[in-house]
Amino acid sequence: MNILLIGSGGREHALAWKLSQSSNCSKLYCAPGNAGIEAQAQCVPIEVSEIDKIVDFAMEKSIDLVVVGPENPLVDGLADKLSEANIGVFGPSASAAKLEGSKGFMKDLCAKYGVKTAKYGRFKNIELAKKFIEETGAPIVVKTDGLAAGKGVIICETTNQAIDTASDMLSGAAFGTAGKEIVIEEFLEGEEVSFFALSDGKTILPLTSAQDHKRVGEGDTGLNTGGMGAYSPAHFMNDDLEQQIIKDVIEPTIKGMASEGCPFIGVLFAGLMVKDGKAILLEHNIRFGDPECQAIMMRLQGDLVEILYAAAQGRLDEVRGKISWSDDTALCVVMAANGYPASYKKNKQIKGIDEANAVEGAYVFHAGTAKDNNDNIISVGGRVLGVTAIGADIATAQKRAYKAVDKIYWSEGFCRRDIGWRALKALS
Repeated sequence: MNILLIGSGGREHALAWKLSQSSNCSKLYCAPGNAGIEAQAQCVPIEVSEIDKIVDFAMEKSIDLVVVGPENPLVDGLADKLSEANIGVFGPSASAAKLEGSKGFMKDLCAKYGVKTAKYGRFKNIELAKKFIEETGAPIVVKTDGLAAGKGVIICETTNQAIDTASDMLSGAAFGTAGKEIVIEEFLEGEEVSFFALSDGKTILPLTSAQDHKRVGEGDTGLNTGGMGAYSPAHFMNDDLEQQIIKDVIEPTIKGMASEGCPFIGVLFAGLMVKDGKAILLEHNIRFGDPECQAIMMRLQGDLVEILYAAAQGRLDEVRGKISWSDDTALCVVMAANGYPASYKKNKQIKGIDEANAVEGAYVFHAGTAKDNNDNIISVGGRVLGVTAIGADIATAQKRAYKAVDKIYWSEGFCRRDIGWRALKALS
C-alpha cells in the first residue's frame, strides 16, 4: 500500500516509525515531515493547511491510505475532501472533528448522551461569564471554544484571575478567534489520565492509557504546554477502570456522534480525571496525543497499517484480535527550546541523537527539527525532540530515557527531569 502521513511533529514521527514497520507498507510519504521522519518516509513540502495540494498529491501518487496526525486539517475538512476523491483516510470528517474543534459542542454532546463531565457554561458575553464565575467560585477552568494548540485551557486560582482570563479570551487578545466563545467549568480534583480508542463509526476498538505532563515545570508547576512528557500505561489503570471508561465515556460518545449524523472515524482520545477509582471526562481530542503517541507506539504490537486501514474502511471488527500491547512501560521526555511555551530561539544545532538512539530501549522522535545547508540537525520549534524509552517497569524506562537525554547536546534546550514522577511516587 502507498501511504501518506500528514504532520510534522513527534506524534507523526512515532506514527511513521510504526507504519514503516508494516509489511503492508510499500511506500510511505509524509507531508511535510521533519528531519527525523526522513529516516522512515519520503518527506514532501506540503503544509498541513494546504488541503487541495494534499488531495492532488494523494491522487497523483495513488495513495491507498492517508493518516492524518494533527487536528487542524481535520477540523478544516481534509478527510471530507479525501473521501470525495475516493481516497482512504484515517481521521474524522469536519462535522465529527467538532468534538475537538469546539469544546462547547463536545460538552453539549456529553450532556445529551449522558457522558459525565464537569459542570459548565458556554459564553460569548463577559458579563454572563463573570456571573457564572462568581456563582461557581474558584479554582475554576476557563477554556477557548476553538483550537489553541493545546494551550487554551487555563486553570484559575481566583475568581478575579478567571474573569481577567475570560475577558482576554473573549476580546481576542489571548487566543484570537479561538476565544470568540469560551467554556467555563468547575475544577475537578484527582489524577489525570489519557485513554485512546479507535472507531470506524460504529465499532469501537479500545487501545491503551497514558499519563501526560502538561505543565512546563517539574512537580507539575508553571504554564500549560502541549505536553512535556508522557508514559504508558498509566500506573493506576486496571481492568475495572478501563471498562468504566469504555462504558461511561467511549461508547456513549461514539453512539451519540452516530445519532447526531456525524459518525466518528479515527482515534478518540479521552482526557479524564480519576478520583476514587472513577473517571470523569475532561475533554475529547480527535487524534493521537503528543507526546503520548511516542510512548504508545513503543508498546503497540500489531500491524498499524492493517489496523488503521480497517478503521478507515469500516471493518474494525475484523482486526480486533490483531492488536496487543507490551507489558513493558514506555516513557517519553520532551526536549523543548528555552523559553517555551513563550518565545524561544530557533535554528540552533543539536548533536548526539545517534548516541541517544544507541541507548538500550531508547529512540529519539523528532518534532520541531530540520536540517541546515550542511545536513546538521537544527531546532525549528518549541517542542523539538521526544526522547523515548521502553523498559520492564517505569523506573527502568525513565532511567533509559534520561540516559538518552544526557547523550544529546543542545545549548538552547531543556527538559523536565521528573517525567513519570506520579507513578514512581505511587510505587515507593
